[in-house]
Amino acid sequence: MGKKEFGIDIPTIDYVTSQIYQIYKKNIKISIVVGGGNIFRGSSGHSKGMDRVTADYTGMMATVINSLLLQSSLEKLLVPTRILSAIKMDTVCEPYIKRRAIRHIEKNRVVIFAAGTGNPFFTTDTAAALRASEMKCDVILKATKVDGIYDSDPIKNKKAKKFKFISYDDVIKKNLKIMDTSSISLARENKIAIIVFSLFEKDSLLNAINGNGNFTLINE
Repeated sequence: MGKKEFGIDIPTIDYVTSQIYQIYKKNIKISIVVGGGNIFRGSSGHSKGMDRVTADYTGMMATVINSLLLQSSLEKLLVPTRILSAIKMDTVCEPYIKRRAIRHIEKNRVVIFAAGTGNPFFTTDTAAALRASEMKCDVILKATKVDGIYDSDPIKNKKAKKFKFISYDDVIKKNLKIMDTSSISLARENKIAIIVFSLFEKDSLLNAINGNGNFTLINE
């Protein structure tokens, strides 16, 4: 949604995929988990009276829309891409099967994982940690609105302290809500580092891949 309140901002999508293209050209294998909060957020629907399960499935459908937009943008750059959805919808994408996903990655395709885990009550962060574990990824890159993890909300508190490095355990103990506890725990169990960075800084994804720029690294 870029800097809009909601919806889809094509220039932002193209900007993100242009960076993915640069990473892809370096022969770095990439898989993507995308959320759907720009269209519908399950937790928001639930808070307004929707049945939680229905709200979560609606949010998963929103992630499929975003996945299709990402695929379209990537394929304009001639990057081979496959969408694998945890909820079957064969007319628009493939069902998620671990072996199939690994095979696509081996063939140097960018894989987009849609529909979260396919189950209600689990966040997109948990889906990202789960897929990263299944694909044996080296690192999770968490794109967000702020340039790392702070001890309090940096938008509300101008004196908030930023962590350059922090352990999985400290993220959980300090209740730093950059990702949910289950996703942090899963990354810790599988020894997958997490880099938290701002999507709005210029070339932030490229910089994070190269170890430059502003970010927080979560590891042991």
